[in-house]
Amino acid sequence: MRLAFATFAILKQPYGHPEVQEFDDRTPDVFKEAEGSPGFIARAKELSGSELSNFERDWGPWGVFCVPRFYTLGRDTNTDQRASTISLWKDLSSVFNFVYAGLHLEAFKRRTQWFMKPEWPTYAIWWVGDDHIPQWQEACQKLEQLHDEGASPGVFDFKNPFDEHGNRVDIHAYRKAKAQPPAIAEPQDIVTARSSS
Repeated sequence: MRLAFATFAILKQPYGHPEVQEFDDRTPDVFKEAEGSPGFIARAKELSGSELSNFERDWGPWGVFCVPRFYTLGRDTNTDQRASTISLWKDLSSVFNFVYAGLHLEAFKRRTQWFMKPEWPTYAIWWVGDDHIPQWQEACQKLEQLHDEGASPGVFDFKNPFDEHGNRVDIHAYRKAKAQPPAIAEPQDIVTARSSS
């Protein structure tokens, strides 16, 4: 088993606008850091040129690009305001340690400068088989499921994580001993808040 990790946010302005340009400028370096991170397996990359909108690009095995129902804004290159990714990771520790360190953490701390305040999950995590490549449609469904139903073994966040067997885990174990697998948490030890950041 391995982890699928999808992110979704809405920029305050379309790509190319000065208010969000710094986010766009940082993105290639964050992707490069992700790709060099321990436990990183792959991420969705378009196969066609960047002159096309994400909705028109060929994403190969990641499927046809789509967005969750939370996004109702522009869909062409001049009006697009969504930022979304899908990636595959070896385990929960790997993706957690990437998200909360380095360039990604720096950008994450500045998210309120670039993104609208979300009323939806900005990421979703779920376990997939070793030969499975999650598609954009699947990522949208998982984000919507997390929003509608909360965390479960089928989709979760860092506040309420599950291992590949469906057991809740204590994410604090990753902070204390990043190199060791987390202990299975008792139900009363888990905070059950929904993700909003």
